[in-house]
Amino acid sequence: MNQALPPALSADLHTLSAAAGRIAVYAGGSGPPVLLVHSINALASAAEVRPLFEALRQDHSVYAIDLPGYGLSERLPRAYTVGDMCAAIRHVALWVAQRHPGLPLQVLSVSLSCEFVARLAQETPNLFSSLALVSPTGFRGGQTLRQPAGSTLFMPGFDRFLRRPGPGWGRFLFRQLSRPSVVRYFLRRTWGGQQIDETLWAYAVRTARVPNAEQAPLSFLSGGLFSADMHTVYESLRLPVWVVHGTRGDFTDYRALDLVRDRSNWQVTVMEAGAMPYFEDLGAFMAAYRAILGQFAKCA
Repeated sequence: MNQALPPALSADLHTLSAAAGRIAVYAGGSGPPVLLVHSINALASAAEVRPLFEALRQDHSVYAIDLPGYGLSERLPRAYTVGDMCAAIRHVALWVAQRHPGLPLQVLSVSLSCEFVARLAQETPNLFSSLALVSPTGFRGGQTLRQPAGSTLFMPGFDRFLRRPGPGWGRFLFRQLSRPSVVRYFLRRTWGGQQIDETLWAYAVRTARVPNAEQAPLSFLSGGLFSADMHTVYESLRLPVWVVHGTRGDFTDYRALDLVRDRSNWQVTVMEAGAMPYFEDLGAFMAAYRAILGQFAKCA
C-alpha cells in the first residue's frame, strides 16, 4: 500500500493480493453490488469515480478499484499489460461476488478500462450481469480493430526508448505530463471547458509523487494497454451494455458505435458534457443509470 498517498475516497479500504501486486479496493454502502473501474491515463485513480461512489452507496454495495500501478495499489517497476489489468479486475470481481452470493454484479468503467471489462465479459460471460461504459475507447471513426485475438497497439521500440536505463525519456516525459499546469490542461480538454473538478485535479497531481508512478502510464503511452481486436470483442457481447458519452472535449468521436448501436442488448445515451459527465451533472447521469439498471433487471 502506498503510504505517501491518502485515500481517494471516504470508505473502507481493502487490500487484495493479485498477480500484478497488491490491489486497493474501496467499499461502502449496502445493497446490490456495483464495481467501479477508473480510466487509464498518466495520473488515474479511483478519485475519478468519486461522485458515482458517493451516489451509489446510498442504495448499493459499491466497490471501486485502484488498477495495478495506480492510486493506492502497488506500483511495480515494470511494464503493465492488458492481461494485468483484466486479471486484477477479475480478481476483485470474484472477491465482490463472494461477499454477495447469489446477487448479480453490475460494473461501470470509464474510458480505456471499458475495453478491459468488455474483454472480461467476453471471456467469462457470467462474471457481470451488465456493463456500463462511460466514454469507452475503441469506437473512434476510421478505426478497424479486428486484429488477432489478444493483440494490442503496443509499440515495442517506443517502449524501449521510454524505459531505457538511467534517467530515461520516459521518466522525463512523465514529469512533464504530471506538472500541475499540464494536469489542469488535460483535465480541461477532458471536460471540454475551463471548469474542472478541483479535488480531482489536486489528487491527480499528488499521485505523481508516489515511487514508480510512471510505470503504468508508460505502458499506456506505448500502446500496450490498447487492444487491437476490440471491435470483435464488443460485437461478441451478449449481456446488456449501456454506453454513455459526452459532446464536449477531446473524446467525442464515437462513429464506430454504429457497429453495435442497433443491437438489442446495447443502449446509448449522449449527454451535453465532457468525457466524465457524472462530474458535471450527477443528477442526470444517475437518473439515466438507475433507469438503465431497472431495465436490465427486468431483462434478467
